[in-house]
This record gives sequence, C-alpha cells and structure tokens, in this order.
Amino acid sequence: MSNVIAGPFNRVEGDLELKLDIQSNQIIDAKVTSPMYRGFEQILVGKSALDALVYTPRICGICSISQSIACAYALENDQSIKVPHNGRIATNLVLGTENVLDHLTHFYLFFMPDFAKHEYESKSWYADIKHRFQAGKGEALNDILPARTNLLKVVALLAGKWPHTLSIQPGGSSKAVDKYEQIELKNTIRQFKSFLEDITFGTSLQKVLQIQTRSELLGWAQNNQSDFAKFVQLIEENELEDLGKVDLTLMSYGNYYQSAEKTSFSSGVYQHNKLQLLDASKIREYTQYSYLDNTHSGKHPLQNSTEIPSSLDDKAYSWCKAPRLDDQVIEVGAFARQVIDRQPLITDLHQYAKSNVANRVIARMIEVARIALLLEQWVDEFETGNAFYQALDLPDNFQSEGLIEAARGSLGHWIEVKNGKISNYQIVAPTTWNFSPMDDKQQKGALEQALIGTQAIDSQSVKIEHIVRSFDPCMVCTAH
Repeated sequence: MSNVIAGPFNRVEGDLELKLDIQSNQIIDAKVTSPMYRGFEQILVGKSALDALVYTPRICGICSISQSIACAYALENDQSIKVPHNGRIATNLVLGTENVLDHLTHFYLFFMPDFAKHEYESKSWYADIKHRFQAGKGEALNDILPARTNLLKVVALLAGKWPHTLSIQPGGSSKAVDKYEQIELKNTIRQFKSFLEDITFGTSLQKVLQIQTRSELLGWAQNNQSDFAKFVQLIEENELEDLGKVDLTLMSYGNYYQSAEKTSFSSGVYQHNKLQLLDASKIREYTQYSYLDNTHSGKHPLQNSTEIPSSLDDKAYSWCKAPRLDDQVIEVGAFARQVIDRQPLITDLHQYAKSNVANRVIARMIEVARIALLLEQWVDEFETGNAFYQALDLPDNFQSEGLIEAARGSLGHWIEVKNGKISNYQIVAPTTWNFSPMDDKQQKGALEQALIGTQAIDSQSVKIEHIVRSFDPCMVCTAH
C-alpha cells in the first residue's frame, strides 16, 4: 500500500490537497485537506452589522455576488416581504449571471481540458478534443471568453462592477434601471443566448430542455457537434457514470426569489428516494478532524464559533469544518438542485446511476440553459418607475440566517448582532459541504467517499482530477 499526497491542483480556486491510500491500483482511503485558513468569521466580529456587506464579498473573486446576497438576506432579518419586486429581479439577474458564468467557466476552462491530457492520446476522439479544449490553447477560448465578457455587462449595469459589488443591500438593490438600460440588458442577454444555442448546445435552449431521459440525451449527442454534445459523447467510452459515484443525501436551499416565499428553483432535501422539506435548524458543524477548537463541535452555526486551538490534534487534517444536516453527509451543487427541482432529465439520470462525474457536469449544463431562459424572462419583469429598494430598520440585537444557492451549491450565512455590532458570524460554503473532512462519527465527506474505490495507478491519475473537478471546488470559500 502506498500513502500519497495529490496536489496542489491547478485550475482550482484556492489550495487543495488529497491524502490517498492506494493499494493494488485502487484508492482504499481518502482524506481531503483544505490547507489555507482565511479567518473571515473572526474578522467580522466586532464590526457594525452593515459592514458585513463590504467584507463578505471579498471571501471570493469567483462567487462574490453569492456571498453578497447571502449576507444581505441574513441582514434582512425576516423583513424580506418588504423587498420591492424590482429589487428581487435585479438580485436574480446578477446572481443568475454569476452562476451561469461559473458553470461555463468550469466546463470550458477547468473540466474539459483534462480530456486533452496525454493519457488519452490513443483515443479516437483525442485530436478533436485537444484542438477544441486544450488548457490555454484550445479554440474554444476564442468563443467562451468574449461571450463571458459580454454577459458580464449585466453585472456592470446592475451592480457597477464585478467582483465585490456593493449594489446588493438588505431591502433590494441600490441601482435602479430605466427603460433604456432595460433594452441594453435585453440585447446583452439575447446575444449570450445566441452563443449558447450556436456554440455550446448547437440547438435552441428549449429543445435542450425537452430532453427528458438518458437514452434521449445520448441519442441527441450522436447527431450534434456542439461543445456539450462532445462531452456527452465521451461518457460511455470513459465510464464517467461509474467514476466518482456516490448516493448521498442531496440538499438545496432554493434559489431566485419570485416573492418572499417562492423561488424559481425549489428548496428541499432528497433522501432515500424521497423529497422532503428542508429544516435548516438541523445543520451542525463538526470539528474533531479540523484544525480548529473542538469545544463547540456538533453545534448549529448560530451556537458555534471559529477558534484556533492552542495546539493541534494529531487527528486533524483540514481547516475545513464538517457540516452535516441531521447528521447526514450531504452533497450540494447543480445536480442536487435539479434533482430537488424535479428537472426531468436530471431526475432520470439520478434514478439510473445516482451522482457521478457525468451527471454533475450534465446538471450544470442543463442549469445553464434554464438560467439563460430565466434571465430573458426576468429582464422583462422590471416595472419601470417603481422602487428597487426599501430601507429596512435593523434592530440592535438579532440572530438571522441568509440561505441561497451559489453555482457550486448551498451557501449559508448566520449572523448574531448585539448592540449593533456583530458578535458571531458563521459561513458554510458549498465546498465546505462537499470537501469536508470526517465528522465526529467518522463519516467521510462527499468527495472523500467519491474517491474511495477509484482505480488509479498513482496520485497523478486523470481520473482523480475528473472526480475532484466534477464537484467544481472553490477552496477559498471553504475555510473561514
């Protein structure tokens, strides 16, 4: 048996290491390590409540809007019913834009380039994939980068800049939209939709979303030369449905508020082939295997803290906590969201082979099509002349939470304010869920479970990279 360390990984936001036990070319144990500590939760203590709107977007340069919105929702403190419709739409547009661009960046720049590596040189499809997706050189860069830049105009117009926008506030958006800006938003979104239909999917988004089963998807891809179809054509030959396969509890907080109570993507928990209501009060954070003080291990975020111990436990191997829902290991992300929202194709894929490398990527791309159509819908919903923001009275003392779905999965901010100052702030990011270490019951996190059983000659195996990237890690969001 060989004990090896895989990492650091390139094309990953932040630092990541894997500690693997490989025996007879098979991974028999895995520990996922987040080696970089950030300290944002400690930085926020003692600050004025509204200062969190400045600090939290700087957790990440990829999903800063998601962090902004989770913070704003927490600060609203159950006053979300007062948010004007225009404010909700503006928030949905900037969040949807960030999420869809995260998905496409993952597909084009992070995930697909691994199929252009030398391990696949003998494959009949290799030359075509390398020409299209090779890291830093593939011709797809000439398509995705301009399209990405163009869609970011939505964020520029509605939020002023990206990342680290300050337009999102408790109570709506500080940036109103006039009829001329609405026209510009429409044109920008239509251009992006054309890119998706011409290049990414090779057909209309509506037709993509009419695909309802695995067999229909595989048949569609055989007669299509789009970028997404090229990926689908790789699935069976490379056994991607058996790679990184797990059957865990799936969770989504729900996303894109249409009203104070209703979201475009449903919230819920999918467990034991049954969809259940989400009870976020059952979330706990465990730290027995983290480089953190264990005093509050097993507590809800509002009763928890983030403290560095005077000495490190020999068992610890990550700065990441181990969040659990009702003591269950959770997988979050686009696959979980679409299963919980009962999207037909993803539901069928889940029934066929549960969660795996192929299905996680497919779910992201289906979500891209769904969000693009929602962007087009939302921009028509602006009520010109009506308010975008309603000032809210923040009490001097309160506890609250802000739960949303970032591109990579469920993002939660929990805040406690005393005498107008933050006394506790806890953040559980999507990668915290998926890349967690073991909890106090020695239950391994989602990625750890997905790696175990993988056939791998050594730590440099491209299969390991496929599994890791299928969860789309954002390690800078992971440990605070």
